Amino acid sequence: MNKNLQFALEELKNLETGEIFVVRDLWKGYEWNRIPRPDRLLIGRLFYDTVIQQSPNLVKVLGKTPAKQQKYEKI
Repeated sequence: MNKNLQFALEELKNLETGEIFVVRDLWKGYEWNRIPRPDRLLIGRLFYDTVIQQSPNLVKVLGKTPAKQQKYEKI
């Protein structure tokens, strides 16, 4: 699981300031869909915890989408 979290954090470099995203946007669609659902949920929780605790000046936490996915904004 650590490799998926690390991948997501590394992908933040590819986003521009002000871009709004959900965690699944950091993967290509087919790659994200190949990750088992329980693992995807865990990635989301770990990503949220990591950006809140370690990177509050890199990513801003926004509200949730209608599909209950957490939205973020790169700062």
